[in-house]
Amino acid sequence: MAKDKILTLLGFCKKAGKLIAGTEKVTELIKKGGPCLVMLSQDISPKTEKELKYHASGTNAVFIRLQFDRETVAHATKTTAGVLATADEGFSKAISQGGND
Repeated sequence: MAKDKILTLLGFCKKAGKLIAGTEKVTELIKKGGPCLVMLSQDISPKTEKELKYHASGTNAVFIRLQFDRETVAHATKTTAGVLATADEGFSKAISQGGND
């Protein structure tokens, strides 16, 4: 059930215009230094994760690995990226808590 909630939250986040998708755009967000939640699909390479975390050192970025592959994330968000982020506090909190109320 919580998995379905996370996918739903990702879809709402996208529709609200609060979801950043793609490695380059997420890297730009991280470099701005503000608080953000970075979400990685389960099939993202360790190299990509390492590079993102390198850029995030000294920032307020929080990383989580989603329990979904890119295809599942794409279905929920209508985007093909496996690297996602949001700087929205409400969505960040809800998603990082696993969709639990």
